[in-house]
Amino acid sequence: MRANDETVATAESLTAGLVAAVLTTVPGASAVVRGGLVVYATDLKWGLAGVDPGLLAARGAVDPDVAVQLATGARDRCAATWGIGLTGVAGPDPQDGVAPGTVHVGIAGPTGVNVSTITVGGDRHEVRAASVRAAVDLLAGRGTAP
Repeated sequence: MRANDETVATAESLTAGLVAAVLTTVPGASAVVRGGLVVYATDLKWGLAGVDPGLLAARGAVDPDVAVQLATGARDRCAATWGIGLTGVAGPDPQDGVAPGTVHVGIAGPTGVNVSTITVGGDRHEVRAASVRAAVDLLAGRGTAP
């Protein structure tokens, strides 16, 4: 990303900032990582990240289109080349009828938007760790899952 003068920002729900934390472990990350929004609460998804409140009301917070809007919101609000948005259910209980382990990772950038949906088994830690890996993989492929 640095070689291409690209930047990234995140809007994270179930990972609560873990993607931004992982990205910033790389020396020189300040040249690439613009920032991140932790939007764990539903009202912050629309209030900070700009997710359509009607979409949240109609489909709930765990939805592929919400992940895309989180990604777009992160990109726009942080003035980044790329935005990553994550929403899902880490468990142990379902949320709004969505099973634990369901995760949507959105990416928004100059080539458009994309979303990847994964289903992860395991406990909260395993679901969140797999979510971070999926987000980093999607970013590394710049919008296409490897």
